[in-house]
Amino acid sequence: MQSLRRILLGRRLSSEETQHTKISNPIALAVFSSDALSSVAYATQEIMASLSGSLIQAAGAGILAGAVGHAIFGWSIPVALGIVGLLAILAVSYRQTILAYPGGGGAYIVAMENLGDLAALTAGASLLLDYILTVAVSVSSGVAAITAALPALEGHNVSLTLVAIGFIALMNLRGVKESGALFAIPTYGFVVSIFLLLGYGTLKLVFAGGPSPVQVQQAAQHGSHLAGLTMVWVFMRAYSAGCTALTGVEAISNGTTAFRDPAGPNAAKTMLWMVGLLAVMFLGITLLAHRFGVTYQHSADPAVVAETLLSKLNKAILGDVSHGLPKLVYYVVQGFTFAILVVAANTAFADFPRLAALQARDGFLPRQFASQGDRLVFSNGILILFFFSGLLVWTFHANTDILLPLYAAGVFMGFTISQTGMVMHWRKVRGTHWHLKAAINGLGAITACVVLLDIAITKFIHGAWIVILLVPVLVVVHFNIRRHYVGVKSKLAASRTDAFLPTKHHALVLVNGIHRGVVQALLYGRLIAGDRVEALTVDLGADGTRESRAIEKLRADWTIYGMGVPLRCVPSPYRKIVEPILEEVDRLRLAEPELAITVILPEFITHKWWQQFLHNQSALRIKAALLLKEDVIVTSVPMHLPE
Repeated sequence: MQSLRRILLGRRLSSEETQHTKISNPIALAVFSSDALSSVAYATQEIMASLSGSLIQAAGAGILAGAVGHAIFGWSIPVALGIVGLLAILAVSYRQTILAYPGGGGAYIVAMENLGDLAALTAGASLLLDYILTVAVSVSSGVAAITAALPALEGHNVSLTLVAIGFIALMNLRGVKESGALFAIPTYGFVVSIFLLLGYGTLKLVFAGGPSPVQVQQAAQHGSHLAGLTMVWVFMRAYSAGCTALTGVEAISNGTTAFRDPAGPNAAKTMLWMVGLLAVMFLGITLLAHRFGVTYQHSADPAVVAETLLSKLNKAILGDVSHGLPKLVYYVVQGFTFAILVVAANTAFADFPRLAALQARDGFLPRQFASQGDRLVFSNGILILFFFSGLLVWTFHANTDILLPLYAAGVFMGFTISQTGMVMHWRKVRGTHWHLKAAINGLGAITACVVLLDIAITKFIHGAWIVILLVPVLVVVHFNIRRHYVGVKSKLAASRTDAFLPTKHHALVLVNGIHRGVVQALLYGRLIAGDRVEALTVDLGADGTRESRAIEKLRADWTIYGMGVPLRCVPSPYRKIVEPILEEVDRLRLAEPELAITVILPEFITHKWWQQFLHNQSALRIKAALLLKEDVIVTSVPMHLPE
């Protein structure tokens, strides 16, 4: 097993090798920006899907009809520009957060220091949920991209998604530096392929004139058909849908400690590169989708994944992709889209374990989350993220149309709390230009809060209610875990004065036959309890049965090998093993309350690890039950079987 661990995970790293795990800016861009950069593959798609839904509703209500209705798709441009404006505000705000908290300035840390436990746990819970959704959404979108290019894989989305998530989890168990080096190729390959596609599409529009879709011609003529509250509602829905492009923006601030020194300035530079690339790609895809008349509509069947907007845009720009160079380029773009969407899960696998470890160190999550594995990564957090994201994929059939409405609410909750905390931070530390810095973070908090309300209103019935409900539930769980740890600590401290030395000791050896392990257990019982040793066996059979004959043989052998220790046989007419033993222990304790009882279980250990599963199951059940008894000591006496 140790050899298999070394093959899968690599050699163990000592605590002194922490610096070995630090990553450079180019690798960090791949590790922490893949989530944000990959969102361009589905952000415009969600805007178009929202506008398409509004078009269907308006047509059904008789507000729009026919070609006039297609003018609504022209709204994707102002929606995208508004989202890029919000991206710029958040980028400047989070750059200040990174420089102010070079040791890691995620929403949880900022809120804990400046706003208190409740705000910190709300931000932490929302981000934990967001990371789980990031893995499920990103990998599901990647698989959808590859099944659009390879129709033969359709119908296998769930299994392909689970395999991809498992691969990402395994690579992260090997370490952030190793996973980042591997995943840099898909990230940069995707960026280059998208820029080449956008460049070719732009040239095609400039020199070839491009198509003249109906919505381009009629957007200006028929925009007045939507007015008042209807126009506001359509814009709000499209804007909240497109804000999936901003998920992952906070990832760099959460993972600042993974950067090489100086960590703060390096993380700030990487943030600017990420925002610039994201803005250009998102706007470019939206503009070209608008100009080439590419739209998207959610599948009516939850089990069926529709062809992605990016796949349609590739075909619209490249023309006939059934052969030749266009076919090759189409497959390259779709391949890199699949790769980066799978790699985007790496951002969550890098940040989720760190955030869980921080909360565990503060006592709000089980302390196992704060333990680092052989490769200096928080292995338990990685495994938990793998489990819950896989469960989401299986539950929702790897369908991004269902998963995406759950997506943005949690992250904007974290945005709002983080930026509010930064305003309080500047008020406390002050310093040079603190008013300006506080104003920038205040603007970030206000805009993030407005978008959060937009998402909560427009996506509530489409799944956002799940996240809005789960966040307070998780906060309550966090507080209960903390309360438990505080209570245990106080009880352990108080128990020092309650210690007492029992006046009598009684050893109870559990037996079901005679072998060397039983003899060793009897000798050990004599060693710790002197003459107060008793053997106990459970008779499961009626007269004449195989079990009854085994008890008769045990009685006969006991006169030879029992060393004078009394053997008591307890009948069990209902064929139970654990219950009669517990009853005997209770009887002894009631008879002599000052008695210290040690229950000794002889167990044999097999040579092969897998053989152990074939034995000792009753012993495990007995030990589990006895551990719940106060003032009862349980001891195992192992007998190692020879090879």
